Amino acid sequence: MNAAEQVLDAARALVAAFARNDTEAYFNAFSEDASFVFHTCPQPLPSRAAYRALWDEWQREGFEVLDCTSSQAQVSLHGDVAIFIHDVATRLRIQGEESLNLERETIVFRQQQEQGHWLACHEHLSAMPEQLPPN
Repeated sequence: MNAAEQVLDAARALVAAFARNDTEAYFNAFSEDASFVFHTCPQPLPSRAAYRALWDEWQREGFEVLDCTSSQAQVSLHGDVAIFIHDVATRLRIQGEESLNLERETIVFRQQQEQGHWLACHEHLSAMPEQLPPN
């Protein structure tokens, strides 16, 4: 399997864990030093631990992922770093109310030297521009 296929597999596993609300598998797809920028948060999250604390708070407040579908996936390789871009449609339940979010996401993956597998080290989530139809 070539590097681009490995990154796509890592991205699919990350999205699948998120889609099934599998907290442990989802956070294990990120390196400890991963950073996060979400259009729904007032400031960047500088580490996996910071995001996990926020995630746990969201879950206590009734946040649940019901489904997440990835489309328009693209991968570009830059040595031991890969940039994965895709569109995501996410169904959520927040405090009993369901919503559908259409977003565009960039996930930067870094190949782990000792194990050789790819972990996400940065995630940037943006709202889908309203003028663009979902694909």
